[in-house]
Amino acid sequence: MTSSAVRPTLLVIYTERLDACRDFYGSLGLVFVRERHGAGPVHFAAELPGGLVVELYPARGGRITGDLRLGFVVDRSVAGQLGPGEHLLSDPDGRKVHIGVS
Repeated sequence: MTSSAVRPTLLVIYTERLDACRDFYGSLGLVFVRERHGAGPVHFAAELPGGLVVELYPARGGRITGDLRLGFVVDRSVAGQLGPGEHLLSDPDGRKVHIGVS
């Protein structure tokens, strides 16, 4: 079943390893910008084609990191050592990240 009226626009990942997660997801081709809104925490945001914003926030103030499985298709030019096909990686917090290399 497909719903064309719904599309994701925001994914926020809370982490105790902010810089390590930024580097990990950056190695997959996400281009992060450092942001801070008012008195809020410094965090990083990347906008993907289609408008999905991926944000990395520090886990603090009772926010806990949890299990989450993510999936991305990445271009071969940014896949680094990953060959074509499907790969299952883990980010610095142990989240499973499914990568399809095109």
